[in-house]
Amino acid sequence: MTNMRPPNKTILLKVVILGDGGVGKSCLMNRFVSNRYDENNFHTIGVEFMNKNIDVDGEKYTLQIWDTAGQERFRALRTPFYRGSDVCMLCYAVDDRDSFRGLKQWRSEFLNYADVKADKFPFIVVGNKLDMAAKYRQVNYEEVEQWCQDNGITSLIETSSKAASNVTDAFVLAVRQWKHMERVAEIELRQQSDTIDLTRSIRLAQNRFCCIGGGGGSGGSTTSAEAELEDESMRSDRSGSRPSPLRFVKQSKAAARQSQATNFQL
Repeated sequence: MTNMRPPNKTILLKVVILGDGGVGKSCLMNRFVSNRYDENNFHTIGVEFMNKNIDVDGEKYTLQIWDTAGQERFRALRTPFYRGSDVCMLCYAVDDRDSFRGLKQWRSEFLNYADVKADKFPFIVVGNKLDMAAKYRQVNYEEVEQWCQDNGITSLIETSSKAASNVTDAFVLAVRQWKHMERVAEIELRQQSDTIDLTRSIRLAQNRFCCIGGGGGSGGSTTSAEAELEDESMRSDRSGSRPSPLRFVKQSKAAARQSQATNFQL
């Protein structure tokens, strides 16, 4: 049976945006959701979220985007919202080298509180403020690309919330990365379910004689131990060695039944 979603089903994805304060996380979210940019946007206190419907590769998605405060004093407020996330966007500003150095700490914090595996979760690195003049740039694209390779992250994009450059592309990239990771996980799950471990012993001999009919009572069925002894007895007959003790057990049982029958006649 093929596991397929209904054609009109909308997929809900929780997207968390992390990064130092002032890198433009709120501006990125507002530009994408409402196509607005506020030059004097205040720092986020705690967490905020907004929803946005988007079509990617013929499928409908509802992105629940969570904007988190970048200041350390709000750590206790933001970390509970990491759980249940589908995508994490790690943001830095191209004119702020310290914000790039902070990506390592943000990634570690998310992995710790979201309780996910680094190689099984879609991370997107976003370099914001692309509109800044070249003389103000402190972080080169090549070194961020190298950092992503060292940390197993395959999705990197530079954006400008102010100029509305690559903003939608960043969230489309996030959806496609999530979809890719879902496919990988599905393939691994199918491989695990279709695999038979040949190193594990299957004990079928115990039930070989479960269907042998009998007259009821203790003499109408054969236990697994007796079955094994009976096999040994048959091998003894073929080899010419002395008979198995099972024969004497059966003879004694037969003698006992005969004795009971004789006493009954008397």
